[in-house]
Amino acid sequence: MKKFHFFPLELGMRTNIRIFAPMILVTGGTGLIGSHLLLELTEKSIPVRAIYRNSEHISYTERLFEKEGKTASLQQVEWFRADLNDIITLQEALQGVTHCYHCAALVSFDPGDYHTLRKINIEGTANIVNCCLDAGVKKLCFVSSIATLGKLANRDFIDESSHWNSEEENNVYAITKYGAEMEVWRGTQEGLPAVIINPGVVLGESFRKHSSTDRILNVIHKRIRYYPKGGTGFVDVKDVVWAMVNCTESEIKNERFIAVGENRTYEEFLSLAAEIYEKPAPEKPLPDWLLSIMWRLDWLRSKLTGTKRKISSNTAKALSTTSAYDSLKLKKATGIVFNPLSFTLRRIAGHS
Repeated sequence: MKKFHFFPLELGMRTNIRIFAPMILVTGGTGLIGSHLLLELTEKSIPVRAIYRNSEHISYTERLFEKEGKTASLQQVEWFRADLNDIITLQEALQGVTHCYHCAALVSFDPGDYHTLRKINIEGTANIVNCCLDAGVKKLCFVSSIATLGKLANRDFIDESSHWNSEEENNVYAITKYGAEMEVWRGTQEGLPAVIINPGVVLGESFRKHSSTDRILNVIHKRIRYYPKGGTGFVDVKDVVWAMVNCTESEIKNERFIAVGENRTYEEFLSLAAEIYEKPAPEKPLPDWLLSIMWRLDWLRSKLTGTKRKISSNTAKALSTTSAYDSLKLKKATGIVFNPLSFTLRRIAGHS
């Protein structure tokens, strides 16, 4: 049976929750960003409570701490079983909490997952906001995505002024993350200070299957010959965590920040990764007509087998589109110096 660690102080509340001041709550503590955030927070020796749904997933975080030589630091984390759609357990988890980092989310681009995405990403975030308001939390840090940002005409880079465009063919993940952001902004109007971080494609060490890093590097490991013609922004998970903590601990409130270290085409990114992993790089651009056939065949496969979609029309469009992002606002506010993409990939390669 898995052993969980709790701090010894208890203030005689009606539940068995241990109360501390200050106390930080992290949702999604077993995910890529959440587990690295726990690494950072435990370095500061601040009491941390982390929400989990499945006790087996805690092993992913344990393995990361072990790999980083920080196994003893994990003893500082108080694990608390809760669900984003269970108000009672969320209220209990937030007792005594002064700051909340909301990292938990469902990532899926399958249109068939829309209702589940909405339940977790939008309704779950609304519940976090409401419970933070009730608990008197001093600040909420919400991890969103560059997927919620629109494009401005005649602009080379997307920045924080590039607002959501509901007229675009947005994918279901982007739609629900935008809905989640609206819940956070609603919370700020009701008196909850908050910051939103919009990271690009997050790269980092993860022991969870199908992480963003895992999915992308599979193209290299499987020696796929084609690369998508588009491009996007990439960022080291350690930089995302650094930005989150610094913005939350500062006087900054009710602001959003893009966190993108480098803008690269997929060809550039995959070529760099192939060089580092000493694998052949994809050598041919993926034609739009082939992408069009692929997502239609994937739709048919999904209908016939009842399995999840791997590529949709929106995903195909995104893979053929180049979007570049400007992190100047975050740099000015925090002085962050992003890790070079080559450094990040080499560190991940040494980890795997």
